[in-house]
Amino acid sequence: MFAVIRTGGKQYRVAPNDIIEIERVAGEPGDIIELGEVLLLGGDSPKTGSPLIAGALVAAEVMEQSRGDKIIVFKKKRRKNYRRKKGHRQDLTLLRITEILTDGKKPSQTKVARPEPKKVEAKKPETEEAEAKPAKKPTAKKAAPPKKAAPAKKPAAKAAAAKKQAAKAAAKKPAAKPAKKK
Repeated sequence: MFAVIRTGGKQYRVAPNDIIEIERVAGEPGDIIELGEVLLLGGDSPKTGSPLIAGALVAAEVMEQSRGDKIIVFKKKRRKNYRRKKGHRQDLTLLRITEILTDGKKPSQTKVARPEPKKVEAKKPETEEAEAKPAKKPTAKKAAPPKKAAPAKKPAAKAAAAKKQAAKAAAKKPAAKPAKKK
């Protein structure tokens, strides 16, 4: 006998003693959980649900809570300087199917399977001392000291620089052409 169950938005074909990996459900290793969304029961006389089969459920034992491989999501638009890189690791639960039950029967030990709630932690100070200390006020920036003016050039240096510039300007001018005769 086999069954098709739905959990975590996916469908799985299971039989007793199968081991499947599904999205995380609440439970510790060794707990028995019930998967109540049975879509199809197969075997000698298959039954289909519309959408679920009333009174059917699958009992499974939690073997391990783990995380999947890291997936890198990289988006890029060329020539637009747009790049986004994100990573994701899915939380997973490893289950061993113990039995497939019909007609409203219950497994020997049960816990209802529910998706595990996401954990949101508020940031807390590292120590109690951090709470006791008042926050420091931001200090105003000090004005930078005024810059000193460059020392004035000596008159002899000014005269030498003026001669060099005049020489360069004269070198750039073309030679004077002789005057035309009439």
